[in-house]
Amino acid sequence: MEAAASVLESHRGRDRIVRALGYSSRLLGGLLQAAGRGGDGGPGLQHPLLRLSQELGNCRATLRLLDDLAMFLHSRGYGLGAAEEDAVVRWLSVVANMADQLYYPCEHVAWAADYKILNIHSSKWWTLSNVLWSLSLALGVLRSLRVLQQLKKKSKQGRRDHLGTEELKQLHLDQVRKRAETLNLISNLSDLANAVHWMPRGILWAGRFPDWLVGLMGTISSLIGLYQMWYVSSANKDP
Repeated sequence: MEAAASVLESHRGRDRIVRALGYSSRLLGGLLQAAGRGGDGGPGLQHPLLRLSQELGNCRATLRLLDDLAMFLHSRGYGLGAAEEDAVVRWLSVVANMADQLYYPCEHVAWAADYKILNIHSSKWWTLSNVLWSLSLALGVLRSLRVLQQLKKKSKQGRRDHLGTEELKQLHLDQVRKRAETLNLISNLSDLANAVHWMPRGILWAGRFPDWLVGLMGTISSLIGLYQMWYVSSANKDP
């Protein structure tokens, strides 16, 4: 209960919850729409649910106006990844941080154009921000695959050696990291599927996802994100 409260107290935690509500609303609304319940203009719930999903997405875009500094501090703290043992993981993370840093101003311009604060067309800016998001997600997928490969290799090496107390402790930490990276991989693949869907038509499966599938992919990644935040918060409270 305390872990859930700590998630709600943070900006990132509230964003994850709003994200999960938005995508789950789109999933349910899309399923009702696919089932043909309510009909056009009828009393069905699909239209309010899809509208709720859209408004929650707009809310999150507005709140992200404040995220540039946090992202900058994260990127500066990571730097060139000197703490990373593997050069491939290091540079994948560095380029992903660059893509994330560029994403925010592009989205802000698109947001301002939608609300007529800037007298420009927003479509190209939304496309650019989506390309940067897609790049970050693809790099995240490659990073997770690389980490899992390294952990698998390390695990095989460990089986050939005598394991003492410290080695067993490290093996446990590696198993925890393997589980975390597997969840990151599933989350990034789910979001990447949606990111490609929002690309201009003609690129892979762009524009082909029904609302329920967009909602399903987003709900999967959102629930994984909430679980990871809860897990970290719970672990930090353990004596």
